[in-house]
Amino acid sequence: IMDGGFMSNKVVHFEITSKDPESSIKFYTEVFGWKITKWDGPVDYWLVDTGDPEKPGIGGAIMQEGDVKGTVNTIDVENIHKAIKSIGDNGGEIVRDIQTIPGVGYFVYATDPNGELFGLMQSDPEAK
Repeated sequence: IMDGGFMSNKVVHFEITSKDPESSIKFYTEVFGWKITKWDGPVDYWLVDTGDPEKPGIGGAIMQEGDVKGTVNTIDVENIHKAIKSIGDNGGEIVRDIQTIPGVGYFVYATDPNGELFGLMQSDPEAK
């Protein structure tokens, strides 16, 4: 099924979209004790530390709701271009072009054949 062009294919990050990020930050901090800090990048984005890195689980982010709504899971891929081709070949669709996140890597939003949204991330600390 896989052509060997993928690394882990694990869900490595989540994004919770919000109409009011400040109230969401307060909610998740109070209810779950998550540590949430503003990212120093070019967009309003708050990084979520969900707890002990030695225990199973992932971190994520809270962002302003816009054309992306709900909770989005991001899958780690070794080669984003191969993954994009495979998505198209298998009935999925790219819904936002590749974004370069400086010092992090390359990211794209896509949907599966049923319209369910997810993200893809190719890590690259050299990305500019």
